[in-house]
Amino acid sequence: MDTKKLTFTALFVAVGVFTAQLIYIPVGVAKCFPVQHAINILLAVLLGTRYSVNAAFATSLLRNILGTGSLLAFPGSMIGAALAGILYRRTNSIIWAAVGELVGTGLIGALVAFPVAKYLIGSKAGALFFVVPFAVSAAGGAVIACLLYYTPVIGVVREWLGARPR
Repeated sequence: MDTKKLTFTALFVAVGVFTAQLIYIPVGVAKCFPVQHAINILLAVLLGTRYSVNAAFATSLLRNILGTGSLLAFPGSMIGAALAGILYRRTNSIIWAAVGELVGTGLIGALVAFPVAKYLIGSKAGALFFVVPFAVSAAGGAVIACLLYYTPVIGVVREWLGARPR
């Protein structure tokens, strides 16, 4: 593993944990974090699927340890990060990475969250309860990521990481 990439991933994990206390949407037993979804997409684009999923796991774990997240953070972030990375690798398009995050979190992650909520948290929410809030949160994060992607900052980061230019 590359030290620059690990450092950059750790920086994004720190941003994800810090902003989790500032920007979130409470929905029943879940909290939706649009910044986390933006981070998932940007890491998938800049570093790849492995770094994006690992950062999503680390951010979810730290938020749970600090009491700012729930167990729903794991399916709500990691599946979207994985699908964003896979679709970006196949298409080389930020739009498809955003679609991956939206489908991965808003649909697949929300459906996987149901048994977690029912059996581990004791929620009586229905199977489709998390689809809308997770999709709204992921959509917000996708918009943030797409806007940031076209700023000069991402070009500087790509150059620093030695990644291919857009």
